[in-house]
Amino acid sequence: MLIAGARLADVRIASDYGVDIVPANVELAGAEVELADLERRETRLRDALTGVERDYDYIFIDCPPSLGFLTLNALTAAHAVLIPIQCEFYALEGVAQLMNTIGLVQESANPALTVQGVVMTMYDGRTRIAVQVVEEVRGVFGAALYETLIPRNVRLSEAPSFGQPITSYDITSRGAEMYIALAREVMQREEK
Repeated sequence: MLIAGARLADVRIASDYGVDIVPANVELAGAEVELADLERRETRLRDALTGVERDYDYIFIDCPPSLGFLTLNALTAAHAVLIPIQCEFYALEGVAQLMNTIGLVQESANPALTVQGVVMTMYDGRTRIAVQVVEEVRGVFGAALYETLIPRNVRLSEAPSFGQPITSYDITSRGAEMYIALAREVMQREEK
């Protein structure tokens, strides 16, 4: 889609879970290099999504943990950003870079881009570092931080290897409960 210009309608897959998916494939691994030489390289995803937005309530674009052309395309195409932050020691270092990139995208390619919120992941309240990181992030982002904390959870780790969302793999798990709570919190903020 980003390189060969395939249409979204040709690559999306209807899942058994009531959502359409456009999965990555092996060709995406070389996309950063190929995008570097293309015209309008930062707007290719936005161009591909034009016209299909009205078919969906939400379109989520899962980005790699880097700030290359793939993430730049996502930020240029998006209306809002949901920032996941792991409850780890160096959590805020990468976030500062991301916030800078978001600012640059707002100035040059997508002035309407907003930060929808920040969600803490891999939370383990038994560890001091997780509690400290949440407090530090709350100090930086304030009300943008969602109350829902996504826990470290074995079932969350297992679900992708079975090709299932956590809500199908084990809806009774703590991970599933927290992702459902997060979805509700996201929708409530959207309604405001």
